[in-house]
Amino acid sequence: MTEIRLKPHKEESLHRFHPWVFSGAIARIIPDAGRADGPSPAEGELVCVTSNSGEVLGIGHWQVGSIAVRILAFGTDRLPERFWHERIGAAYRVREAVGLVRQDNDTFRLVHGEGDFLPGLIVDVYAQTAVIQAHSVGMHCNRHVIAEAVMAEVPQVSSVYYKSDDTLPFKAQTDGARTGWLVPPAEGEPQDAFWSTENGLSFRIDWLQGQKTGFFIDQRENRALVERYAQGKDVLNMFCYTGGFSLYALRGGARTVDSVDVSKKAVELVEANVARNFPGETRHTPVVADAFEYLRSQREAHRTYDLIILDPPAFAKHRDAVRNALRGYQRINAKAIEMIRPGGILFTFSCSQAVDKESFRLAVFSAAAQAGRQVRILHQLHQPQDHPINIYHPEGEYLKGLVLYVE
Repeated sequence: MTEIRLKPHKEESLHRFHPWVFSGAIARIIPDAGRADGPSPAEGELVCVTSNSGEVLGIGHWQVGSIAVRILAFGTDRLPERFWHERIGAAYRVREAVGLVRQDNDTFRLVHGEGDFLPGLIVDVYAQTAVIQAHSVGMHCNRHVIAEAVMAEVPQVSSVYYKSDDTLPFKAQTDGARTGWLVPPAEGEPQDAFWSTENGLSFRIDWLQGQKTGFFIDQRENRALVERYAQGKDVLNMFCYTGGFSLYALRGGARTVDSVDVSKKAVELVEANVARNFPGETRHTPVVADAFEYLRSQREAHRTYDLIILDPPAFAKHRDAVRNALRGYQRINAKAIEMIRPGGILFTFSCSQAVDKESFRLAVFSAAAQAGRQVRILHQLHQPQDHPINIYHPEGEYLKGLVLYVE
């Protein structure tokens, strides 16, 4: 196995169990004596990381980029024989322990990368299907054994789909397809999309063409909070995607719900979800429109709401875009606050990992000041228990949300 020898004192983060080795920490690469394909390891290959004095620090996947190694196991130069089964089985037991595996809830994240000690791997479960997403070539190379472990460790799963077109490094040389069935469904089962259940509500999951793995599981608990506040209110769900917040608001007794998204396909899914859960529903209005244009037009028409949800896509996917992202958050929150009736509620979120909690809060504070309204923070929200944060990897905290009361 290729050895990755670190510079002096660069082993300290690994002693604290941080799972990343940055390229700038590497002193030299010592190839396995038996290698015949050059001095550098292939992307996705297992490598052994050592301190400058030769102490074995751990084993992980090699990759090209600023994060050079993602550690899978510390203090060893080999993985246990049943490594994948043990890690995935442990992840499933966590979901059982926190009460997510229930008859009225067959939708949950099974593996959340570093949060489940499997950096570079996402696995979401929708009813009988697991959707695997690799964020590193190492996980791509192990997709078949991962699928085998998921099938063995998760009783409800009978098929596994692989969807990594948009998550693997663009220039990475990978063997095999980045999308397709690893374990196809049995004859007669859905091949493209199907219904799964979250807290008793049915959602049509389109894992083939939908965003991420087909659904935003990370807002489950926050959607339930919207349900608590929705009774008798006129609700606006911006960036609605497939309408998760809208369905919870309807079940919570909202007077009206407007669901807005720029994607016609997403809005069609919202309509299908509403029809499935609330046949003949007349309180819901689907709207295909750009978010900023819609808010401007409604403001000009003097339209107001009791409860507004802002859950935009990531405005900043890397640190270079943070400044513009914060301007975007300030702008859209100011428009929303202007449209809330006195005594109304705003749920506002950022899923940009590059934007920290304090910066997001400052952007929302600036928006409130710009709108000239008195605002109180009622809740500070974050990702749910099936998106755990590795205590040694605080970077895993990405979802930030505020619930505001606007006078």
